[in-house]
Amino acid sequence: MTRVPVIAVTGYLGSGKTSVVNHLLRRPGARLGVVVNDFGELNVDAALVTGQIDEAAAISGGCLCCLPDAGGLDEALEHLAHPRLRLDAVLLEASGAADPIALARLLRFSGVERIRPGGVVEVIDALEHFRTVDVRPEPPAHYRAATLVVLAKTDLIAPGDREQTVGRISDRVRQCNPHAQIVTARHGRLDPALVFDTAADEDPADQLPIARLAREAAMEAAREVPGDHAEEDHEHARAASVPLPRTGSPTALVDLLERPPSGCYRLKGRIRVRGLRGDRGYLVNVVGTAIHVASLPAPPATGELVAIGMHLDPIDAEQRLRAVARTGSERPDTAGLKRLSRYRRLSD
Repeated sequence: MTRVPVIAVTGYLGSGKTSVVNHLLRRPGARLGVVVNDFGELNVDAALVTGQIDEAAAISGGCLCCLPDAGGLDEALEHLAHPRLRLDAVLLEASGAADPIALARLLRFSGVERIRPGGVVEVIDALEHFRTVDVRPEPPAHYRAATLVVLAKTDLIAPGDREQTVGRISDRVRQCNPHAQIVTARHGRLDPALVFDTAADEDPADQLPIARLAREAAMEAAREVPGDHAEEDHEHARAASVPLPRTGSPTALVDLLERPPSGCYRLKGRIRVRGLRGDRGYLVNVVGTAIHVASLPAPPATGELVAIGMHLDPIDAEQRLRAVARTGSERPDTAGLKRLSRYRRLSD
């Protein structure tokens, strides 16, 4: 019933994409699929992973956005999105040559029915960025595709120059993408809560423990680097959540989806609304500015809304979420239902 989110991890060669993907794979509690151009640097044994619950699909022969008719990519995603795998998300590590804008379009208009875009995570090598990528008067156009910008290798910048460099990169990104969220990640340590949902703090029992294998590989590597044992040394995302025990307002919901709380990167939840012929249920997901709405087969007895972001104000966010329930009405909100239905049709 739900679609599997596909998160594209993009960035130029050497930016740190693989470090970010490896860190995300180490998070327990989620069933993750992986699509990569080359297994080379991933700490995952492709032969072990293929055929298991967590599956990896390799795409070779060029950058993803240049595959004829996106056939190779769609085939991999069709396989990974099969309901029997019950994946929570698919991570797509693009080659350094891939165009994030073209890749985002491929995911948005993919022929695979069981997936939905889960965001574009652009990884930037903060140390070398202005010497290798951002070298023209205008900022790189591919910034426009990013929903989340991860500044990697900031720890390699001289402490006296670090703040200025981060601010300069952030200003360049926001010149063409004011809505992108920007975070720093030491050694690729990005909080997975920003990227996908995890249902538990332990690995699912019925799958190949890809997360455990990746963690063991990381621990082995850390032993060779003195002073670098803080595997979970990342800045944690903030979250706000509220239950929705009664019907909510479609108008207030769409207003919230279109203008999430300040600092919110992801917004998700289930809600019951009053329809013309009885109550309806909807599943909503927002990543950056991308809105996805799906109908539920039955309205939830108790719904919920959750907002997540690195710079989220939990108190303000909770007030915004609660407003959806407070403004519910016993009479159908026809204008709000039309707006909600429009997003559902666009999501399909």
